[in-house]
Amino acid sequence: MDAVSAQTDLLSNPSRSEESAVSEFDPIASPTTRVAAHLEPSFIHAGDVDTAQRKIADFVARRGKRPNFLIYLMDDVGWGDFGCYGGGVAVGAPTPNFDKLARGGLQLTSCYSEPSCSPSRATMMTGRIPNRHGLHRPPMYGEPGGLQGELTIAELLSQAGYATQAVGKWHMGESEVSQPQNVGFDDFYGFLSVSDMYSEWRDPHYFPDIVYSAARSEWIKNMPFNRCFVHATRGGKAENVEEVTIPVLSLLDEKWCQYSEQFIQRRAGNPQPWLLYHCTRGAHFDNYPSEPFLGKSPARHPYKDTLLELDQIIRRLTDALAQTGQLEDTLIFISSDNGPHMETWPDAAFTPFRSAKGSTWEGGVRVPGILHWPGMIEPGRQSDGLFDFNDILPTLLALAGESARLPSDRYIDGVDQSSFLLAPEGLSNRKYHYYWLQDNFSALRCGEYKLMRMAISDNDTDAAGPGGFTGVLQQFAYSRLYNLYLDPKETHNYLTRKLAYVEAFQLGMRAHFQTFRKYPPKKVMGLAAADSRQENG
Repeated sequence: MDAVSAQTDLLSNPSRSEESAVSEFDPIASPTTRVAAHLEPSFIHAGDVDTAQRKIADFVARRGKRPNFLIYLMDDVGWGDFGCYGGGVAVGAPTPNFDKLARGGLQLTSCYSEPSCSPSRATMMTGRIPNRHGLHRPPMYGEPGGLQGELTIAELLSQAGYATQAVGKWHMGESEVSQPQNVGFDDFYGFLSVSDMYSEWRDPHYFPDIVYSAARSEWIKNMPFNRCFVHATRGGKAENVEEVTIPVLSLLDEKWCQYSEQFIQRRAGNPQPWLLYHCTRGAHFDNYPSEPFLGKSPARHPYKDTLLELDQIIRRLTDALAQTGQLEDTLIFISSDNGPHMETWPDAAFTPFRSAKGSTWEGGVRVPGILHWPGMIEPGRQSDGLFDFNDILPTLLALAGESARLPSDRYIDGVDQSSFLLAPEGLSNRKYHYYWLQDNFSALRCGEYKLMRMAISDNDTDAAGPGGFTGVLQQFAYSRLYNLYLDPKETHNYLTRKLAYVEAFQLGMRAHFQTFRKYPPKKVMGLAAADSRQENG
């Protein structure tokens, strides 16, 4: 039977179509299961779950321990920068090591961060969206706000007997209670804020009005934020290591790489499993490549040179794992904290999607996602199954055999994706991705469709650049529906021809909003949070 005849047959015999689809999984039509009121509903693929549990049991019996976890998180690197995502050589920055890890594991094409750095990092750490953990945007220049009151994956794994190490950029609050050594990490070596805060006011190209003004230079120096990168151990005070001048900034990724290599080497032969949270300085603007990489990319541009260094660093970390016999023990997750900051173009990343960092268009939140674990994750896999940063916490706890440690006194937005990773043809357990823009609900994705209610404008009349933090917040009078397979640039509103999907999206949003009745939003930043703290204390 040819394709036309088959289609005609199905149209004239709809019952046949319905019968054949009953047992077929569909990311839109298939139901989810909510196993507890405080947990996000998810798909349960029984066969995948059985396979994953069997593989984990075999791993523990074979290796005599639970897995290690290496999270390698970059800053402002775009979805399309790596060769395996269509970039690499084609955009003037070869990434052979990222590409090799992608070929050897699972490459995600729908991995989602939050629109900016601090919300993404806190979501990964807590398994909760920004409207629950309270870091709706990055705290700046000593501003209060952070992870106070939250339970992190580091703390939960530490309670389960894991060694925990954080290296590099933190940016989840400078206040003492929010620093890494006080939220679950045994050791921290890095800086607490964001790259440009240390460098931009020192550079006469960007700030001649400060650099050439003694009064303004002194004014900046007296602002209440730490200009150094620091070292701290669990429960202790952060001690300054070195002031982050521009020459020091160019060496930070090298210094941090060496520190993580040393951590991996020290863990060799130790039966205690570990978590290494390695966050790079690159490629957040402004990029000042170190001497070995300066001008070495085909593009001969600071951003592209920095990508070469980031690619080499992941090779060095995986080499350290291999040389110490720990590669097969370690799940590696590679990603970026948000889309490119295109307003700093050309010192910015590449994305094939619409808009950039600071927005809930796909370019702001869809990021590279590579998962690599030799012998456990089938090599050569690609999947467009939904995977959120908040899925990291429940997934790592499941792989550690510690799902019972998931807190029950707060809502957990992440879902356990261990079966998605470990089954040879595993399916994602996530049905919806919720797009929040600070404390505004923006959109919902299910399957290939995305229903958008509000967004940051990214046209030339409203924004200083092609997307990012500038622009006008638009509340659409009528929701917009985009088919992300047919229209990844989100330019064609499909709603009037796809009304059959509206009810499914409304049900998804309604269920999501209802969770805030029992688990209300949290604010830890800005004037509203300050007022709340004064009223409560």
